[in-house]
Amino acid sequence: MASGLPLRHPAQGFNASQQLIKSDRGGMLTMSDDNVMMKQIVGTHAPDGREVDVTPLLHLVEDILKRATLQIDTTLTTSQAHAELDDKAQQINFVSMIDALTYTIDRISCEIAYKALSGTDAHATTLSIFNMLTSYSWDAKLVLTLAAFALNYGEFWLLAQIYSSNQLAKSMAILRQLPNIMEHSGSLKPRFEAINNLIKVMMDVARCVVQFKDLPSSYISNEVTALSTAMAHIPTAVYWTMRSVVACAAQITGLTTMGHEFSVSTTEAWELSTLAHKLNNILEHLRKQLATCYQHIDERRSIETFQMLKNLFEMIHIDNMKVLKALIYAKDDIQPLIDGSSKKRVHLDVLRRKNVLLLISGLDISNDELSILEQIYNESRQHGTRLDSQYEVVWIPVVDHSVQWSDPMKDRFESIQSAMPWFTVYHPSLIEMAVIRFIKEVWHFRNRPILVVLDPQGKVVCPNALHMMWIWGSNAFPFTSSREESLWREETWRLELLVDGIDPVILNWIKERKYVFLYGGDDIEWVRKFTKNARAVAQAAHVPLEMVYVGKSSKRDKIQRVMDTIIAEKLSYMWPDLTMIWFFWTRLESMLYSKIQLGKLDDHDPMMQEIKKLLSYDREGGWAVLSNGSNVVVNGHSTTVLPTLIEYDLWKDQVPDKGFDLAFHDHHLKLHDISHPCCRFDFPMTTGRIPHTMKCPECNRTMEKFSTFLCCHDETIPDVLFQ
Repeated sequence: MASGLPLRHPAQGFNASQQLIKSDRGGMLTMSDDNVMMKQIVGTHAPDGREVDVTPLLHLVEDILKRATLQIDTTLTTSQAHAELDDKAQQINFVSMIDALTYTIDRISCEIAYKALSGTDAHATTLSIFNMLTSYSWDAKLVLTLAAFALNYGEFWLLAQIYSSNQLAKSMAILRQLPNIMEHSGSLKPRFEAINNLIKVMMDVARCVVQFKDLPSSYISNEVTALSTAMAHIPTAVYWTMRSVVACAAQITGLTTMGHEFSVSTTEAWELSTLAHKLNNILEHLRKQLATCYQHIDERRSIETFQMLKNLFEMIHIDNMKVLKALIYAKDDIQPLIDGSSKKRVHLDVLRRKNVLLLISGLDISNDELSILEQIYNESRQHGTRLDSQYEVVWIPVVDHSVQWSDPMKDRFESIQSAMPWFTVYHPSLIEMAVIRFIKEVWHFRNRPILVVLDPQGKVVCPNALHMMWIWGSNAFPFTSSREESLWREETWRLELLVDGIDPVILNWIKERKYVFLYGGDDIEWVRKFTKNARAVAQAAHVPLEMVYVGKSSKRDKIQRVMDTIIAEKLSYMWPDLTMIWFFWTRLESMLYSKIQLGKLDDHDPMMQEIKKLLSYDREGGWAVLSNGSNVVVNGHSTTVLPTLIEYDLWKDQVPDKGFDLAFHDHHLKLHDISHPCCRFDFPMTTGRIPHTMKCPECNRTMEKFSTFLCCHDETIPDVLFQ
């Protein structure tokens, strides 16, 4: 057996050990030509093609070396260790492999011990082991050698741990001079620390080498530079690791044959630290190549998954399970969803054969968006059987996997998740990188939320239903593109389209057939002039007029200051809630994006021209929309609406004949024809679909396209969430 060492006189052992260390140290200093040495090593390599799965054996070696320690008062009992090893062996089922390799491991163990005692230098000993393992692969050579070392090293420390409480172990320990060694453990501590440090890096190299062997050949080959480079260096890594095994074994042999006197020399620790330094350099190089290999594999797998997703959505399915598993989580080992109502984890089966609305967003989804979405969702649930069981919403959080998951991100995610009444993905890490790529490239997701609609068979029936949900709410069910088109066919240019059900006060004004001015902008001086003149004209013309300030699509802080002034000076009615203002502008933008998505942005649609005008006016100052009840009379820029009011004396005589609305319209048209206000549209790069061309709603010419860098200070969400 490996522990059956030949008996020698202590002095003879001392001389042999000194000779070993001396010759080993000299070998490292003089053998500068690694190429010559490695040619010698590679010359012993003649694998016969047998495949040995060394991973289970490496786990066993790791377990032995981890438990071998200088501390005698270990908290892990022998029975516990035995039970854990038995359990591990059963789990990985490698008993038959151990039977086949025991003889080889034992031979290596004896070879190392014998060569150490005979004074053979480390390189010669290492070379002899390579000759014994000529038919094995590089990873097998290394792990078998480590197993042989673990056998002797583990036996040494097992006796050290139990000899004080076990008579058999005590007798054996005396033969190996262990009591004497333990008595002088203080002076030997630097020696054992050096051994432990070297063992750690030896195991790290071994794991790295085995990881290269386990790389899937279907995703990577030697044509990849990182792999071919690593494979060229693995023989060197294996050699120096096995040579380090020989050095560590020599230290233990020296102690057991000569006792603590072996510690007289101060050069052995230097020898071990030099080897550890060399191995660390080799390990660092291999790990860099391994990381590159893993990146290549991830990219290949990502491409494969991406193509699989594209193919999957072109196929016909009996239900939506294949699609949902591919998008969210493919395995059945965990419950990947959180039920928003119960806050419990559930399987994807809860979505089987239902219309599923995938709410896709980053962690920067605003509280305004969540608030309105929740309101629409809850309203749809109140309809009971009509909609309740027909569709479900699932939040798909998209987070950049290259950004480290931080506490602010975690807190933000959990805050959003807890606020959602619908289903949510349990954690963003479940969404694979290939799925994120598919969502971005095929479904045009940038940063702004989208709502992709899948029918009960998993087919995409609308690439983004968020626009129609903002415009028509749950009336847009089943949220298909064909439903979106039909809703537009039924729609007309009227005040209800602009305000929807945002404010019932305005709806009452419409019923009462009052004149209503919707107006906006951030210039408080213009607001003062506009409201003053509008009120004066209404009194002079004896018409019932109401005014409501609806702010601006951006610059919340500035809008809030304007609102404070309106309240203080009682200039007009306004929406006090900024969420209402946000929703007004979001709905208007959604009308534009809905038409872009349907490919009908520049159709000859008078209603769409008016919407485009209003969005353009918002970017270029103040504006006002005048309606008579439901009918929109004028949609004008601040530069034409205010002059129309100021010049009331020029058109007041036409009011009795034409009516107030037509007289106002005609005079405004004259001013408009003179001024021709410019139109401008800003599409953030975070918007999914940006039109290639766009016609001006004022003159119907094709507009010029510019790239703009805009600094915006409205956002309050931490920057880390926008990675």
